[in-house]
Amino acid sequence: MAVLFVNNNGTVLPNDAPTIHPGNRGHLYGDGVFESIRIISGKPLNLENHIKRMLDGARVIKMRTPSYYSTDFFRDKISELIQKSEIEEGGRCRLSLDRVSGGAYLPDSNESTFYIEVYPYDVNHFELNAKGLEVDIYQDIKLQKNFLSNYKTKAGLTYVMAALSAKDKGLDDVFLSSDRGNILETSSCNVFVVSNGVLYTPGLDEGCLAGTMRMQVINLAISHGIKVYECAILPQNLLAADEIFITNAIRGINWIGGYRTKRFFNNMSRKLIVLLNEHWEKELGI
Repeated sequence: MAVLFVNNNGTVLPNDAPTIHPGNRGHLYGDGVFESIRIISGKPLNLENHIKRMLDGARVIKMRTPSYYSTDFFRDKISELIQKSEIEEGGRCRLSLDRVSGGAYLPDSNESTFYIEVYPYDVNHFELNAKGLEVDIYQDIKLQKNFLSNYKTKAGLTYVMAALSAKDKGLDDVFLSSDRGNILETSSCNVFVVSNGVLYTPGLDEGCLAGTMRMQVINLAISHGIKVYECAILPQNLLAADEIFITNAIRGINWIGGYRTKRFFNNMSRKLIVLLNEHWEKELGI
């Protein structure tokens, strides 16, 4: 297997040894934002939207970013790592912005550093799961809506605990809900409910993550004549649905096979995964 490489704020290093500096605030305090980016045919997907969300998130947490932190800048850095790591087909990239080292809870500075890592991925397209996922609602921690809710910050312990709970219960994932009981997302994905051929998904004002794949699926659906509504999703809406699927940037679309005693179809999921792959094949010229 080829050696994989990381880029720590401009320094390219093999990832088989320590590469994060002591005092890194992302490591110490979760003080940063990040993006998970899918790679197909050796190229990062949807980069403009990922970079926009990341830079918007950095501004929200009062982190200063240089003017040259642009889509083109990060495309060059990511592409360099992909090439050095010999990832010619499927892969994934994690791009992080951390506040510079110094201080305790109160930072010494709001300047930022970047960190990029790439890994191979086993398929070179978006692949629908063959077996439907089994899910339930995570009850131990509720999501609190605030001005950070729509961004991918490094404060991820709630999602870690939700994923561990799913594993302990023999489930594939769990839904996370607000303190009002509305379904917002899963441990790693946005949520779509299908009823009578119409898509329903929690609105950003509900406090869910502004997922890049979520927005892409919404746009794909609308452009192909499928109605989409952003609205509150209640637990009873899950039981009344014809279909439920979840989305994220790496996995694309995964369909839910069962929620408690309810079983679901995957007709819409199969249609959308085809549209998603067709879109990127055209974009990448493959």
